[in-house]
Amino acid sequence: MPTRLFHISDVHFGTEDRAALDAVAAAVAAERPAAVVCTGDLTQRAKHSEYAAARAWFAALGVPVVLEPGNHDMPYYNPWERFTDPFRRFESLRAAVSGGFESPDVVLVPLRTTVRAQTRIPWSDGVVKPAALRATLSALAALKGDPRTIIVIAHHPLLGPEGGKHNPTIGGDAAFAELAAAGAHAVISGHVHVPFDEVRRSGGQAMRTVGTGTLSTRLRHEAPASWRVIDCDPGGVIDTHLRLIGSGTPPLS
Repeated sequence: MPTRLFHISDVHFGTEDRAALDAVAAAVAAERPAAVVCTGDLTQRAKHSEYAAARAWFAALGVPVVLEPGNHDMPYYNPWERFTDPFRRFESLRAAVSGGFESPDVVLVPLRTTVRAQTRIPWSDGVVKPAALRATLSALAALKGDPRTIIVIAHHPLLGPEGGKHNPTIGGDAAFAELAAAGAHAVISGHVHVPFDEVRRSGGQAMRTVGTGTLSTRLRHEAPASWRVIDCDPGGVIDTHLRLIGSGTPPLS
């Protein structure tokens, strides 16, 4: 059997959709995926109360949890902490609930696309800093020859919409090409609250790019709350299914 992952994102505790969270928790209990992967924006304003709610929910799932921070997961009301230790609250949560994940079929490699401040507005969009990219490329280099499927996890999509003139993620085009050249089979992300599953090209390199929707009430572009099932076999074999919540629509491939 392939390794099954549940990919969720943009839970935004503080504006969470309780029915959506209950649906995911019920599916976890019934199907027991190998891990739940959340690609950021666990909270709405990074409040202690929101992190406490996130900790309770993730801990109750009873399966390994893999987390990556989003732009909403840095302190909003405490500028000093945001600039001096922006990921302290997130890292405390991750230490409490992650539990570690290992699979013979798939390996997950993080890429940090969230930064504490930018020289542009809005600060919510992604930035791939050279140090973050180097760390991810180093992890990929260590996996050279590994037969497993290699998935990079990030909060922001690395590429803009197909056919768009502007990529909101600074450094995303170059990062996409370098990750693909280094052996990554796919990159999964959130942020935009609209699911997608495409093979894209950048810098002469092609790679699968997969996004899931939100589990919050902050819906966009008429896309309902959703999460994604990702089944992985070795060698870059990835099968994904989108599960929609509250629409009466069956899962989409």
